[in-house]
Amino acid sequence: MTSKQPILSDCKVSAPGVLAGPECHLQFITHYNDRYSYLDSVRIALAGGCRWVQLRMKGAEESLLEKTAIAAQRLCKEYGATFIIDDNVALARKIGADGVHLGKSDMPIAEARKILGEQFIIGGTVNSFDDVLYHLQGATPDYFGCGPFRFTSTKKNLAPILGHAGYREMVGKMRDNNMSIPLVAIGGIKKEDIPLLLECGVDGIALSGSILTAENPIQEMKEIANMIYNNL
Repeated sequence: MTSKQPILSDCKVSAPGVLAGPECHLQFITHYNDRYSYLDSVRIALAGGCRWVQLRMKGAEESLLEKTAIAAQRLCKEYGATFIIDDNVALARKIGADGVHLGKSDMPIAEARKILGEQFIIGGTVNSFDDVLYHLQGATPDYFGCGPFRFTSTKKNLAPILGHAGYREMVGKMRDNNMSIPLVAIGGIKKEDIPLLLECGVDGIALSGSILTAENPIQEMKEIANMIYNNL
């Protein structure tokens, strides 16, 4: 693969594999609870103004995952939103998703790039600068999902908590090493955390459970979208 260096301030996906504007600054990771299904969570995020959705359904049967992915992709297309699938490179390629997000124990980014080519977005999970260096062996992702900010029940096998200090350190090390790959904070983030996280230098915020537990999830997402996009 040809090494790519996405520009920090220009990380919107306007077409598969092309980072060129504001949309990746606010990402939604699907979740469910007693009130809302995975697809409900997609509808809520989109109605609230989010234009980047990652479908994460850990442990789901392949048939259910594919059925849900196709429905979620259709919703994203209606809103002109970017649609990312967590972990499953084969499914992303099969249905023509915009991209895939790979965790630390998933397929290496270099291997995924060989399968998907340059037109798919590929993101990678990091918890430390060593993780950044690991992912960069042989390939460059389009963005990093970095976390967790604090404890979250939406993900099992949680990595060490970063907090504000951890993000400042990560951003500093990336800048010191001339790395301009967008860094998106994730993990237990709430609306009131966002201003200080943006001051830490992260390029985007990813949300999940905190949206669904809000009294009015759509309004919560609208307020967060306004907060983030007004800071660009």
